[in-house]
Amino acid sequence: MMRAYRQRGVALLLVMWLIMLLAALVGAFALLARTEHLQGRVLVRGLVAENAARAGLEYAMTRVGATDPRLQWLPDGRPHRWRYVNADVEVKVVDENGKIDLNQADMTLLTEFIRRFDVEQQRAAQLAAAIVDWRDPDSLTQPAGGGEDSDYASAGLPYGAKDAEFESVAELEQVLGFTPELYARMAPHLTVFSGRTRPDPAFASAEVLDAMGMDGAEVVAVRQRWNPASGLPPPTLPDGSALVGGSSGTYSIESRARLADRREAVLRAVVRAGGSMPGMAYTPLRWQVGD
Repeated sequence: MMRAYRQRGVALLLVMWLIMLLAALVGAFALLARTEHLQGRVLVRGLVAENAARAGLEYAMTRVGATDPRLQWLPDGRPHRWRYVNADVEVKVVDENGKIDLNQADMTLLTEFIRRFDVEQQRAAQLAAAIVDWRDPDSLTQPAGGGEDSDYASAGLPYGAKDAEFESVAELEQVLGFTPELYARMAPHLTVFSGRTRPDPAFASAEVLDAMGMDGAEVVAVRQRWNPASGLPPPTLPDGSALVGGSSGTYSIESRARLADRREAVLRAVVRAGGSMPGMAYTPLRWQVGD
């Protein structure tokens, strides 16, 4: 009899252990399912935010190309806010003509621009010379210092000057003397698409305007107070020229979308109006999702 009781006790313990094991497995499965559900939701909300940012870019292209001044957005960097479904979208558009072209700007403009970023005069001149040496086809170092193949070798770099034009602003990170921090601060004001020796003040940032010898903050403030829909004539520069430019059709666009749950997505692109295929509204030249 005692033996039968012991056997039933062992069987009860085994059943209890089995129930505990099954409960643990069910709990683990439920936790895994919930985790996957949350991950899926995060991914879906991220895609929703990214699509809202993409919609901001598409909408911006319709507004900068609008012929009605009441609808037209000026591509001078001012923020434009827009509501798309359940997302708040802020879009900034800058005509590439308002930026400093790395392939066309001269030493003076490059030096003055670099100085805007807390770089002293001599060092700024050396960095500007390094830009010129990177893009020119010869092997002669600029008088201010610059950087040809021997200078890159002395710095321990496994490459030399390109001796050809910049194909992208990102190449500036490879130019002798430029740090990632300095590049990150300068890049939003630079281009390789304008083909201009001097930027158009109608679209230039305060930093670029300062480098051109103007009061950048004042010019930007005057420019952004003017609304083409008002019917008033455009403001003028100190020399009397109108502070309005002809659009190049190539734009830098930053579109930032924020959902009600604070999910954000940022799209930064350089696009050119029109495309190689019928029906294309624009041609992407640069495309970056995220910071």
